[in-house]
Amino acid sequence: MRYLKILSLFWTTAIAAELEYRLNFAIAFFTSIANLIGSIFGLFLFYRTGYTFSGWSWEESLIVLGIFTLLQGFSATFLVPNLNRIVEQIEKGTLDFVLLKPVSSQFWLSTRVLSPWGFPDLIFGIILVTYTGAKLGLSWENYLLSIIPVSFGFIMLYSIWFILGATSIWFVKIYNVTEVLRGLLEAGKNPIVAYPVVYRFFFTFIVPVAFLTTVPAEVMLGRTQMNWILGSGILAISSFIFSIFFWRFALKFYTSASS
Repeated sequence: MRYLKILSLFWTTAIAAELEYRLNFAIAFFTSIANLIGSIFGLFLFYRTGYTFSGWSWEESLIVLGIFTLLQGFSATFLVPNLNRIVEQIEKGTLDFVLLKPVSSQFWLSTRVLSPWGFPDLIFGIILVTYTGAKLGLSWENYLLSIIPVSFGFIMLYSIWFILGATSIWFVKIYNVTEVLRGLLEAGKNPIVAYPVVYRFFFTFIVPVAFLTTVPAEVMLGRTQMNWILGSGILAISSFIFSIFFWRFALKFYTSASS
């Protein structure tokens, strides 16, 4: 309850501060629409000549794109703003004040800032998934079951971002690395079968893009095996635990602003 109260204070003050610049929300809204239209058009180019990704119809591929848009909104709302602040605090030495607070430093650094400019992607992702799901005749049970792997995807995405943020203790400037990660995650716009076998292996076992979008989509469509859901859960939990231990390990090399 104590942490929930702190979280409420964090997000209330963050939203109040961001809403001083309301024009930014309109810009983010139209930017999200433009990006989504561009992604749908890019997917349409594959299907307009009758080509299909093996086992994936046009509507089913839109489900994958909708989940990707949802994850993109989650990243823009919760992950990117806090990652940028980790780098800034390490550069300026203000991480000292975070470490002295009587709360988990990882919790503080992961939740201190919330950016409402990612809300449009969250909204459009949900709209695209529900609209396409209605055309495919999906029931509410399909949506409820898919919440499990989507939640695992959120945890995996958070863990990856936070581990990258922790590496700034050694490298400080990690923006190039995050841009590479963004580029790799873009592969999640399409079903994993859209890529050659070598890339499928890479996007499944090296960078878990398949577990972020394709597996949740297959669960929603009711055609995935339970071992994929189990594997997604194991990967999410293990990556989250690894992020905790990695942060503690990284702090051993933090010399603070005064030393």
